[in-house]
Amino acid sequence: MNYKNLQVEITEGIGLVTIYRPEALNALNTNFFYEMDHFLSEVSLNKSIQVLIITGSGKAFVAGADIAEMVDKTPAEGTKFSRLGQNTFRSLEKLQIPVIGAINGFALGGGLELAMACDFRIASSKAKFGQPEVNLGMIPGYAGTQRLPRLVGLADALYLLMTAEMIGAEEALRIGLVQKVVEPEELMNEVLKIAKLIQTKGPDAIKKVKYVARTGMLMDFDKANELEAEYFGTQFKAEGEEGMRAFLEKRKPNW
Repeated sequence: MNYKNLQVEITEGIGLVTIYRPEALNALNTNFFYEMDHFLSEVSLNKSIQVLIITGSGKAFVAGADIAEMVDKTPAEGTKFSRLGQNTFRSLEKLQIPVIGAINGFALGGGLELAMACDFRIASSKAKFGQPEVNLGMIPGYAGTQRLPRLVGLADALYLLMTAEMIGAEEALRIGLVQKVVEPEELMNEVLKIAKLIQTKGPDAIKKVKYVARTGMLMDFDKANELEAEYFGTQFKAEGEEGMRAFLEKRKPNW
């Protein structure tokens, strides 16, 4: 499929998708969600892709949802548009492989919601973050009210959601919204370095640790521990045996 809003590169097991709507600071519209849904379906079937990176073109990661498209929607159409975005970002979140957000610039509104659906985020020192929906008399519609408290805690989340304050990369790092801040010219080098590091680990273990951690966050603690024990056990006659033997024999594992 030829994408209008996405630029896709796949190199040595690492997928890079760049949001590309430069005329609108990469603002999210219906076509973006349809294209991203299609792309994610392809990624889920492509066993050669081990890590996925998402970034934006130009000075924005994603500056928000496309207000020009939203302004005339009815309440029913607004609900449908919200569910479209929620479903796309949930599909992103549920990919088996790690997803890294490379936050190159403005990540506002729907852009921050997209970033939060990634497994973790590396930010340029020039990146800006915020949920400005209340400035428009709106609320987030792509699970921002749900993911933000889970990432940074309820009080910090409500502060950002209620004030619509735009914060810089260092403040985002302080509250746990991003995991590392680097200079703009080093962003992609750093993200690729992390992606390549992940590629050296047990690929099945990477998928399982993501699944158990994300699933366990939505479960009772004791049941989540049961899930961990079950998946821990499955690795003993799988990758784990090779990994542990390689450690004892002082060699690199043969995944």
